[in-house]
Amino acid sequence: MFPNHLIDVIIPAFNEEKSIAKVIQDIPRWVRNIVVANNNSTDQTGYVAEQAGAVVVFEGQKGYGKACLTAMDWIRSQEVQPDIVVFLDGDYSDYPEEMTGLIQPIINQQADMVIGSRAQGERESGSMTFPQVFGNWLATTMMKYIQGAKFSDLGPFRAIVWQKLMDINMVDQDYGWTIEMQIKAHKAGLRYTEVPVRYRKRIGVSKVSGTVKGVFGAGYKIIYTIFKYW
Repeated sequence: MFPNHLIDVIIPAFNEEKSIAKVIQDIPRWVRNIVVANNNSTDQTGYVAEQAGAVVVFEGQKGYGKACLTAMDWIRSQEVQPDIVVFLDGDYSDYPEEMTGLIQPIINQQADMVIGSRAQGERESGSMTFPQVFGNWLATTMMKYIQGAKFSDLGPFRAIVWQKLMDINMVDQDYGWTIEMQIKAHKAGLRYTEVPVRYRKRIGVSKVSGTVKGVFGAGYKIIYTIFKYW
């Protein structure tokens, strides 16, 4: 569909053996590499992902950002680099088939980064907890008034020009990954936009919003990251 563009996909995954194959199977066939970062899973996530056709890299240190960085290292080691990289979760809460619309603004040279906004799209009832909804609102509001960045969501489903991603030098290893990318993209002058995406109940229990530790840990890290890059 996009013959002049190489697109790779990164999926950080921790104990997603029941969902990861569904995610991989719904990714459009024009994607070059699907890289699943097996984040020290204790189940068969890695095996299932590999059987479904993904490249699986292992990261023993837990952390969403750490898994993403490991997958990026694998892509960086390839002889031919991608034009665009897409991130999405491995729990089947995103709709991988909406990837075409997600990357279209980049293909059309209208944006360097595109965030799939759950706030602007359709959310299945119960797909986002109150802490998630409130946290996204608080974070995007703070980003607007502190950095001047205009976003409606910190959604995990996103696309970015590969070289631009390299340029902003991502470092966060856990909960601050998504907001770090958005703040750094804004501060670097990247062109960014949002497109509405659908969102459904994930398969399994959330590693963040499903635990008290996860909720407070993510909240603290997001606010810390906002002020870190003030």
